[in-house]
Amino acid sequence: MTWHQRVLRINLTENKIDIEPLNMQWANDYLGGRGLGSKYLMEGMNPAADALSPENMLIFATGPLTGTMCSTSGRYAVVTKGPLTNAIAASNSGGKFGAELKFAGFDLLIVEGRAEKPVYLLIQDDEISICDAAEYWGKTVWHTEESIKEKHADPQIKVASIGVSGEQGVRYACIVNDLHRAAGRSGVGAVMGSKNLKAVAVRGTQGVPVQDAPAFMKVVKHTHKLLEDNAGRKDLTNYGTNAMIDTMNAFGGLPTNNFQEVTFAGTGKVNPAAMTSANENDHTNLITNKACFGCTIGCGRIAHIDQNHFSIKERQQYWHASGGLEYETAFAFGPVLGIDDIDALTFAGYLMNEHGMDPISFGVTLAAAMELYELGIIKPEETDGIKLNFGNAEALTVMAEKTGLQEGFGKMLGMGSKRLCEHYGRPELSMSVKGQEFAGYDSRALQGMGLGYATSNRGACHLRHDTFTEDMDDQSGQGKAEPCKSSQDKIAMIDSTGLCLFTACAWDTDEWQMQISAACGADWTSERLIVTGERIWNIERLFNLKSGLTKADDTLPPRLLETPAPAGVAKGRVAELNIMLPEYYALRGWDNEGVPQQQTLDRLGI
Repeated sequence: MTWHQRVLRINLTENKIDIEPLNMQWANDYLGGRGLGSKYLMEGMNPAADALSPENMLIFATGPLTGTMCSTSGRYAVVTKGPLTNAIAASNSGGKFGAELKFAGFDLLIVEGRAEKPVYLLIQDDEISICDAAEYWGKTVWHTEESIKEKHADPQIKVASIGVSGEQGVRYACIVNDLHRAAGRSGVGAVMGSKNLKAVAVRGTQGVPVQDAPAFMKVVKHTHKLLEDNAGRKDLTNYGTNAMIDTMNAFGGLPTNNFQEVTFAGTGKVNPAAMTSANENDHTNLITNKACFGCTIGCGRIAHIDQNHFSIKERQQYWHASGGLEYETAFAFGPVLGIDDIDALTFAGYLMNEHGMDPISFGVTLAAAMELYELGIIKPEETDGIKLNFGNAEALTVMAEKTGLQEGFGKMLGMGSKRLCEHYGRPELSMSVKGQEFAGYDSRALQGMGLGYATSNRGACHLRHDTFTEDMDDQSGQGKAEPCKSSQDKIAMIDSTGLCLFTACAWDTDEWQMQISAACGADWTSERLIVTGERIWNIERLFNLKSGLTKADDTLPPRLLETPAPAGVAKGRVAELNIMLPEYYALRGWDNEGVPQQQTLDRLGI
């Protein structure tokens, strides 16, 4: 089987390193990754503990298919209590780090306590050290990763690290691995910083055994072929995720100017066509695409910035190629801020990677600040001389850096939009759920998306459910509860396998079932996998309830519930959460307050 059946547990308070057996009953019930990490978190800490206290646990969890020959097998999850939401956080990342942790012989890395001084972890198979990180503290992710590789004279070491934003508790700080892949949402980087943990460096030389190698190779060949021939996969390869910006703009679901509008006139300047078109200086933004470990999709973008652009004209350290625009970065730095400068958007994306921050939360927080500024609530003297007007590209680039370094007004932006708007007495201007900012879909146009935002266990998230087809076909709230619930369960399962959600463009549950059965053995049916996803969703819900969240947190901002969409196919509509939520609770087997009923827990074995 592909589980190594080993957990690496490190207590930084006690400077203690232990290797313990994996709880195989939990692995059989929760699979791996997001699910297994959530079970360990639920059983290992008090959910009511402060997210930035030593009592919180930080879990790096691989899936049973991480590091195998399956397509997209580089995924891992960081599971913890999130400081942005005070809810459970399971932040997924690609790149190569997850596979390397598996190659080192560990299914999970659990970090507890808090070090007295900055440290990093060095894992070289069974040689594990807690190392002094004083020379890296205060440095960027890019500096840290390259310096650790140089120090240990091994360019193949894989590093996951935080920037100053994580060190200083930016509520949406990321953990970045492989320079521009990230466990990006809910502030997992701030938890890492609260533990005085700068980085985890891993080098593994062990393989990943499978239960039935001939059967596994046969199904892997089959699933690779499905991806190769799939039109959705081809679009992701050729255009990346940013193709969605044109779709949402035409539909009238593209959040603009802090969700005051639903279409953006400048889309043509920041879409995939703009990325591949030369500007007046004969500069083309996009260089190529890029894939994570084992990936046959390659949705990532590699881009560079025009050297004459104001953001880098005098800063040669940025005259290189790095991660390019994906849909959520394009949305969060473009339409929601009213900005159509593609090089400014790309530079802000560089800064998110370099300093380790979630671009969605940063962009939507800055959008709230811009609205507060234009209302006269945030004063010019507070913003370091920068005019926070919608459409101001300089405001984006300057504030991205100030937030990453926690300087000036960047300290306010680092709180996230919920705390920022509460500070200025206008909480309704925060476009968030449970404190986590929305992705690039307006839930007046996409009703099922709104239900998914409201009920997501980690706060507003577009990657926790899939009602896109139903939303595009029908703009009412009718019939959205069932596809929302069923897709949440399925995605919870996928997030626990160690494979990427984007494979769902070509695979159905049977494809995951065949791969897991061949790799892991035992009786893994498609039905069992979906029930596993439902079990994961419910244990996350229980964690949140014990953290103090209630039904009141399953809601949307007043703007989306009360102000009709001003344009698009849903013009005149508001988010119909009042229709969808009661039906959703009933389908989940929860009571009217959103608490799982005992018969539901008994059925799921929780």
